[in-house]
Amino acid sequence: MAKRDLALDLFRSFQTGKRTRKKIIKEKTPAPTDPQLLVDLLSHLIEERDWKGGIAEGTLFSTWPKVVGLEISLHATPISLIDGVLTLQTSSTAWATQLQLVVPDLLRTIQASAPGALVETIAIMGPQGPSWKRGIRTIRGARGPRDTYG
Repeated sequence: MAKRDLALDLFRSFQTGKRTRKKIIKEKTPAPTDPQLLVDLLSHLIEERDWKGGIAEGTLFSTWPKVVGLEISLHATPISLIDGVLTLQTSSTAWATQLQLVVPDLLRTIQASAPGALVETIAIMGPQGPSWKRGIRTIRGARGPRDTYG
């Protein structure tokens, strides 16, 4: 089997005027009735309506144990994220105090794990007791249940 000389083949093709051309396949744009991938449609919808920030915030709340770790997620729950302030509610006042000490580290971890969520500061609340201020059997100006405790 003889070796093929590409330069010689190219020279002969110019002499004869015959050259093989590769067919260029153009991608056609899909018609509106053609089926499309759901991922592409959702990506387009998210960009069109500027939902990236809201989705990033929702992802932060749903992946909270992965972001901060299992131990912190058992004792601190994200309540809201409004105007860059992430509000956490803890299971005890001791956990609220401990988290206050590590807020800068926790903030860096959250910002690195959820880049689209705009978290600038963290507000930590302790556990809340029950409130008797609202309900169908409340009286304005009354002290509430404290007046019946012996």
